[in-house]
Amino acid sequence: MSDTTPSALSVQTIIGLEVHVQLATQSKLFCGCSTRYGQPPNTQTCPICQGLPGTLPVINQHAIELAIDVGLALDMELVSGCRWDRKHYFYPDLPKGYQTSQYDLPITRNGRLEFRDPANAATLLSVRINRAHLEEDAGKSLHGEGVDGGTWIDLNRTGTPLLEIVTEPDLRSAQDGKAFLQQLRTILLYIGVSDCNMQEGSMRIDANVNLRIDDGAQSIATPIVEIKNLNSFRNVERAIEFERDRQWQHWQATGEKLGQRPKQTRGWDADREVTTVQREKEEAADYRYFPCPDLPPVVLSAEQIAARRAKLPRLPQQWKADLISVWKLSDYDASVIVEQGRDVAEYFETVAQVSQDGKRSANWLTQEIMRLLNEQQRPISEFPISAQQMGELVAAVATNELDHARAREIFSLWLEQSLTLAEAKQRLGIAAISSDEVEQLVAEIVAQHQAAIDDYRQGKKQALGPLIAQAKKLNPNVSPAKFREALLRAVDGQ
Repeated sequence: MSDTTPSALSVQTIIGLEVHVQLATQSKLFCGCSTRYGQPPNTQTCPICQGLPGTLPVINQHAIELAIDVGLALDMELVSGCRWDRKHYFYPDLPKGYQTSQYDLPITRNGRLEFRDPANAATLLSVRINRAHLEEDAGKSLHGEGVDGGTWIDLNRTGTPLLEIVTEPDLRSAQDGKAFLQQLRTILLYIGVSDCNMQEGSMRIDANVNLRIDDGAQSIATPIVEIKNLNSFRNVERAIEFERDRQWQHWQATGEKLGQRPKQTRGWDADREVTTVQREKEEAADYRYFPCPDLPPVVLSAEQIAARRAKLPRLPQQWKADLISVWKLSDYDASVIVEQGRDVAEYFETVAQVSQDGKRSANWLTQEIMRLLNEQQRPISEFPISAQQMGELVAAVATNELDHARAREIFSLWLEQSLTLAEAKQRLGIAAISSDEVEQLVAEIVAQHQAAIDDYRQGKKQALGPLIAQAKKLNPNVSPAKFREALLRAVDGQ
């Protein structure tokens, strides 16, 4: 876009996000039906979530608690006496003809989230969060399914508790939007309010995008476009980029000014990487909100909020600060570990506590363990080597009981067999070597490689490298560090 922008024009992309997060409850928001994913269609429904006449909803207390946790984590105002409202629209997968949501009195509001600028990691960006409100999910329309290729309705998802997190339009690029969502997802995972599985629909994003064009004389805003149901960070980034370019090209071609076109709702076609018109965007009045007569307001007590605050786990930013201050990790290493999730951070912390060597623990985790987990596509909870075992292995390397090569042999063996460190060393023939044995090995090497010794004395420090490798061949149990120390004593003392 910048290549074709006249120098007199200032063009800004204005982005606001609506993030729909499925809360980690076992039952739905207003009934006892299961929220388990992937069950046969219409097997997790009841008269309440089917919207049958004469039924009355009952509020899921756990959903309220998880919403409180999000409000606390995002430093938001918690609203005691928040109200339920009916949001009316008529889709085949919304059996009641309305969605129970929260309109003017959401459970939380007025928060803020900081994240690293993707263009400059040393800079923090901040996005205001307007609100986070509870609502029930709709069902799912399956197009082209079944014997006649028609549209089929699955109501399993109907009534599933969602928390919709709405930002102010503070984002200015697709990359910023992606970075914000990644940081938000990390926080939600750390506090355990959702699994945020985007492939299963546990985290879905609507992006509101428009342009502000300023020619020095006036500022023009293109109509807002809402891009619906984005289900991956890549799709969010690509959809915003496409919509930004589409709006700019349309404005260049038509010169439309503010108000000449209505707001639009568009869908994202991931295969073609384009947005397509779905409908004109509704305003609040179109939904005919009114208070739900079947549900009482949610009254939050100070004691209830204090209890949830006391149970709130460490947030990612606190984890990172602790890894840097306690274990002396670099900002980069701490970020890599924290971004992998709370299970990985807890695994690292145990390894570091056992080994008392933060840097070596981080190296093993980020280089060896994460490589295997990524290759095998499994969580660290399924990794066959416990954090206690890894801590013992790292400690053995840190104290020169093992060199890195022998430690890698033990690591590989542990991937296949459950053994203690002592059992693994015995299986691999790894035994301690005495100081006398090291001295004897030094004497043997020096006698056989006098030319390399002479080169070292003439200033070629690298000449001793092959001698250390030769010592490992003669005795795999010798510590390279201890052998080098003994070799230097012998050579420098002659």
